[in-house]
Amino acid sequence: MNRTCCLVVNPAAGGGKAKRQLPAVTAALTAMDVRHEVTLSRSLEHAVEVAVAAVARDEIVVAVGGDGMAGTLAGVVAAVDGTFAIIPSGRGNDFARTLDLPVTPDGAARTLATGRERPVDLIAVGLAGAGPPPGAGAPAGPGETIVAGSVYLGIPAVAARIAATTRFPPGELAYPVAALRTVAGWRNAAFRLELDGGAVREFAGGAVVVANSRYFGAGMMVAPDADTGDGLLDVVYIHDASRLAMLRALARIRQGTHVSMRPVGTARSRAVTVTTGRATPGGADGETLACAQPLEPGVPLRIRALPGVLRMIA
Repeated sequence: MNRTCCLVVNPAAGGGKAKRQLPAVTAALTAMDVRHEVTLSRSLEHAVEVAVAAVARDEIVVAVGGDGMAGTLAGVVAAVDGTFAIIPSGRGNDFARTLDLPVTPDGAARTLATGRERPVDLIAVGLAGAGPPPGAGAPAGPGETIVAGSVYLGIPAVAARIAATTRFPPGELAYPVAALRTVAGWRNAAFRLELDGGAVREFAGGAVVVANSRYFGAGMMVAPDADTGDGLLDVVYIHDASRLAMLRALARIRQGTHVSMRPVGTARSRAVTVTTGRATPGGADGETLACAQPLEPGVPLRIRALPGVLRMIA
């Protein structure tokens, strides 16, 4: 296939992993006759500028980094009708894991050389009043952020922030250890979920995850039935649970068996509106969620599916 790729590299991703494996990636691409150029991003804003310019040149935008880089650039590329790919090089790589993308330089290069385009869903999130009506499936509007993998509130957001700022333990172990620390000090919050068709769930609990991706937190199978091509969001939440029950759920989340536990609720919906009873931090794709830092009590956060808006090499 005749393809030209623009590799947008986060040099800090995975503690420098993205930059370290770059020579092997470019060598594999050269061996497979894939034309490519490389840009080391100075910031997410710079990465966005590079991606937009690459789409204008009819190049495939390739995010070389972790879930934060992948989620940001996926939204940008979808908005300007480009084609997207990922070379997973972060600590989590959860969106790539959901898409069964190879993590080795040779495997990633082979995907770029021979993989086919497929439509992939994304998520739009913003405070109520931003963008088009819930469930409309329209492109993201003013005040909405596009997310690739998942949006979460409560324990996962606090744990992700701790994992991102800690040096020990390194790698994927940072997330479960941070989650254990968070559960130990967590005080249940009131949540209200409004789903399609008028269904409402109200509970006191520790977490709400609205997922497009099966995985988050470096390989935790939070939403085992999530599908990036079905136009639906998988909602997973912990309700009326003691700290001990939350710890048991954490012990089972990597295999995805936590969803059978009594304190874990699930739902599927094209759009979800979340309201909390106290200020609650939010996150998305391993990064803080700007409109929920924290989500103030009584302020609705609207999360909706964007079916098939991203053209992706996979």
